[in-house]
Amino acid sequence: MSLALGIDVGTTATKAIVIDDAGRVVAETERRSELSSPHPGWAEEDTAQWWGNVTSLAADLPLADVRAVGVSGMVPCVICLDEDGRALRPSIQQNDARAVTEVEELAAELADRDVLQRTGSPITQQSVAPTARWLARHEPDVWDRTRTILGSYDLIVHRLTGERAVEANWALESGLYDLRAGGWAEDVCAAAGIDPDRLPPVKPSSEVVGEVSADAARATGLPAGIPVVAGSADHVASAFAAGLVEDGDLLVKLGGAGDILLSTGAELIDERLYLDFHLMPDRYLPNGCMAASGSLIRWFHEQLGRETDLAALDEEARRAGPGAGGLVLLPYVLGEKTPVNDPRARGVLFGMHLGHTRGHVFRAVLEGISYGFRHHLDVFRERGHEPRRVRVTNGGARSELWKQVTADVLGLPLEVPRESAGSALGAAFLAAKGAGMYGDWRDIERFVEIGRVVEPDPSAASVADDGYAVYRELYPTLRPLMHREPRP
Repeated sequence: MSLALGIDVGTTATKAIVIDDAGRVVAETERRSELSSPHPGWAEEDTAQWWGNVTSLAADLPLADVRAVGVSGMVPCVICLDEDGRALRPSIQQNDARAVTEVEELAAELADRDVLQRTGSPITQQSVAPTARWLARHEPDVWDRTRTILGSYDLIVHRLTGERAVEANWALESGLYDLRAGGWAEDVCAAAGIDPDRLPPVKPSSEVVGEVSADAARATGLPAGIPVVAGSADHVASAFAAGLVEDGDLLVKLGGAGDILLSTGAELIDERLYLDFHLMPDRYLPNGCMAASGSLIRWFHEQLGRETDLAALDEEARRAGPGAGGLVLLPYVLGEKTPVNDPRARGVLFGMHLGHTRGHVFRAVLEGISYGFRHHLDVFRERGHEPRRVRVTNGGARSELWKQVTADVLGLPLEVPRESAGSALGAAFLAAKGAGMYGDWRDIERFVEIGRVVEPDPSAASVADDGYAVYRELYPTLRPLMHREPRP
C-alpha cells in the first residue's frame, strides 16, 4: 500500500490528510492558524506558525510511510523571502485591502495594456502588483532585502525541499502572468517595481518540484527523498476534491473566505471574476472569491456570541426566520474582491430597529454571505453558463442552517459530500498522481460520496428575492460614502 500526504495551509487552520492508492482516507488532522488585522483592512498571518503546524503532524499521521507530498493554500497571498529563505515579514493575505491607492494607481497606469485579457484578471486588491508597490513605498527595508516572492503553499514546498518555485495558479492569480505569452508579464512587473528575478519558475500542479530534504525529514517525520509536487491553490484543490470534473459543475465553498467555482472547458475572462487553471489538463475554473465569509462568522462569534456556541447561534438565527426581520447585511468587512472589486467597500447592516435580536443579526450575516454567492451566480448566467449540479463544502457546510440559507438564496439544490476533506484531499491526490499512484484524474471520484441534498425551501424564495434586491441596491447607493476620505 502506498500513501500520499496532502497539506492545506488555510486562513483559519492547517489541515492534513493521508490517502492510499485504493481510494481510501487513512488519517486526517488539523492545527489552528491565527489571522491578524493590525490595521483596518489588513490581513496577515505568521508563516512560522504554518511551518510549526506542519512539523507537528507526525503526532497524528503515519508520516513515516508516506511516499509523496502535495500542498495547497491560500492564493495569491504574498510572502517575501531573503537570500537565505527567511520570511522577512508576516504574509500579506489574499483578502488584504491595504493597497487601495496602489490598486487605483496601477489600474490607471496600465489602462492601455489590456491587462484583463492578457492575465485573466483585472488589477484588484488581490493582485500582487499593488501589494509590491505598497511594500516598496511603506516598508522599503523589507522590499530591498526581498529576493523571492511566493505564496503560502509554495513556502511550505520550499521548506520541505529547499527549492523555490510557484505553482501555476499562484502565477495566474497574481495578475503578473501573461496567459498569451506563457510567462511573467514584464510590463506589469516593471510598473509594480518587481524584478522578474524575484519571481521563481512556474510549475504545473502535479509536477514534482523536489524531494524532502534531510533537514525537513528531521523536522517533520517524513522520509527524506520522497517527491513533493508543486501543489494547488486551495479553492482549486477543494473544487477538484468535491468532484468538479464536468462542464457546469459548480462548487460553493463555505470557508474563511467565500469561494464559488465553475468547471468549464474554455477560458471565461470577466473583470468580475478570477480565472484559474483546473487541475485537469485543458480545463478551467472561472471563480469568485468574497473576502470575508467564515472569518466574518468567527468575528461575530468572538465579539457578540462568545458566551455561547455556534450551534446555539444557528438556532437563534433559525427562529429569526428567512429575511432576518428585514435586516440586510453587506459582508464587505475586509473590502470586497469579486464581483465588485472594491478594497474601499465596507460592511453594512441595514434596516435595524429595536425589535431585532442577536438571532436576526446572525441570520443577516448568513444571508448576506449567501447573497454574495448569488451575485456571482448572476454573472455566470449572464455569460451563458448555467450550473449543471451544485456542491457545497468546507467548514461552513457543517452548519445545517447555513447550507439551507445558501440553498434558499441561490434557489438551487446543494449536494453535500458525506466526508469532505476539501483542499487537503485535492493536494494529496495531486501528490499521488504526480508519484504515479493514480493514472486517471477521474479517480478522484472514488473519494466523493454524496451524503444528502439540501433542497431550497419554496416558501423562502420570495423572501430571499426581496432581500437580494435590497442587497444589490445597497452597495452602489453607499459606494460614494465608502470612498469618502476619512478625516485625519
